[in-house]
Amino acid sequence: MKKTISLATLAASAAAFVTAAALPTVALADLAFNVGAISDYRYRGISQSRLKPAVQGGVDWSAGPYYVGAWASTIKWIDDINPASSNKVELDLYGGYKGEITKDLSYDVGMLAYQYPGHKLATSPNTTEIYGALTYGPATLKVSHSLTNLFGFASSKNSSYIDLSASFEVGPVTLAPHLGYQKVAKNGDFSYTDYSLIASKEVVKGLTVSGGVVGAETKSIAGTKAYASPANGKDLGKAGAVVGLKYTF
Repeated sequence: MKKTISLATLAASAAAFVTAAALPTVALADLAFNVGAISDYRYRGISQSRLKPAVQGGVDWSAGPYYVGAWASTIKWIDDINPASSNKVELDLYGGYKGEITKDLSYDVGMLAYQYPGHKLATSPNTTEIYGALTYGPATLKVSHSLTNLFGFASSKNSSYIDLSASFEVGPVTLAPHLGYQKVAKNGDFSYTDYSLIASKEVVKGLTVSGGVVGAETKSIAGTKAYASPANGKDLGKAGAVVGLKYTF
């Protein structure tokens, strides 16, 4: 769409104790907005926009270690599955807590809800996950666990995603390699490995350009790729170049 130990219990506890009394004063809070466009919206290696461009934007609020936010992107995959749907947008709502264990080791726990208003799929694509991540130096290991069915797969509650990523400053650019594994519970043919290598650079204050390669190694079912587009049969996980532009203010 933007990353261990199994931290499901810790994530639930953190969410339960986020109360008005515990939050820092509003004067210490930060509010940030972002808008952007990308040549192909890939999430966990799979195109959400039928290998076409997408526009995106979001808002983030943080106060001390606490954060909440909302983010949206145009998509095509739900309408491609069922043209009777009126869904054009994915809306993500999230919140969590970040902290340090030691100077070089930090953690992040939270909850993320993916919403697809106007869908008409037999199994709801709306998905809620909890996540936990550990960051050491430039590397982050993150585990996400679905509390609901996963993105429209029937009987897929308790699916999981493991994400290993890093961020390195290489000359004037930031280089971000990534490797992930999506397990779709009780739908093993749809489990897969994804990867990416993205370079980005802030060209002026707040404006970042990025580009790289993204792909997913998916299985074939009866000679057809598991994540083939219902609209044109193209493999939505096929490796391809992606470029993007994002402005934060």
